[in-house]
Amino acid sequence: MQLVKAHKTFGGMTSFWTHDSTETRTPMRFSTFQPAGGKIKRCIVWLSGLTCTEENFMAKAGAQSLLANTQTMVIAPDTSPRGLNLPAEHDSYDFGSGAGFYVDATVGNYARHYRMFSYVINEICPIARDKFGATELMIMGHSMGGHGALVMGLRHPELFSRIVAFAPIVNPCSVPWGVKAFCGYLGEADRRDSSEIEAKWQSYDACKLLQSGHRHPAPILIYQGTSDEFLGPQLQPDEFSRVARDVGQEHEIKWCEGYDHSYYFVQSFLHAAML
Repeated sequence: MQLVKAHKTFGGMTSFWTHDSTETRTPMRFSTFQPAGGKIKRCIVWLSGLTCTEENFMAKAGAQSLLANTQTMVIAPDTSPRGLNLPAEHDSYDFGSGAGFYVDATVGNYARHYRMFSYVINEICPIARDKFGATELMIMGHSMGGHGALVMGLRHPELFSRIVAFAPIVNPCSVPWGVKAFCGYLGEADRRDSSEIEAKWQSYDACKLLQSGHRHPAPILIYQGTSDEFLGPQLQPDEFSRVARDVGQEHEIKWCEGYDHSYYFVQSFLHAAML
């Protein structure tokens, strides 16, 4: 770990780090906020959305003021490896650079570097525990990051005490963002008759995970703005709620009247979500 820069923030410290990742085989970046005073007990692992870096949450969400003088820190990884030049990696905002979708890719050269699921689980979480002393982890995220939070929380309930998602992509197997990413990272759509590829897709879909028996012991909390421009075509919180009710997963969807998909929405409800 190398400290790139640090800024005193509400008495604590917002810091930006780089390290060599064994999972992605590239340098990776992440940010942290450590409140002033006292021992760190809890860490919020924050997963950001499409086009974001490790800076978006720290600059836009206002978490530092909410966590000042607490024993809760934040760690926020970048959303993909950087510095590569893979096929189609830089062609669009919703695939490749800045759009790792928190999966372990299995296609082509992406399989060698785009291992964001394992990167968060095997590197970011241990950094929070071993380097910063957190004894409890909760996972939160926005949009693509909300998808990542749901999937990681459901697949590793022993690791995360709570799951909170803001405007998450809950059913990526069935929406344009998810289908595009999964085809590129996990296998082409015209080959989904393959049971192996089908299983890979479903292992990164929160609705499919619930249907296959994955559960979290704590209620899952989702915040969703009613004026979100992606509601319907990309975000399907009602489908998540339907599946969760069918399988008995305790959850709550908080509908936020008039809010859109932006960080103005996130910062408006972040304090309540952290309680």
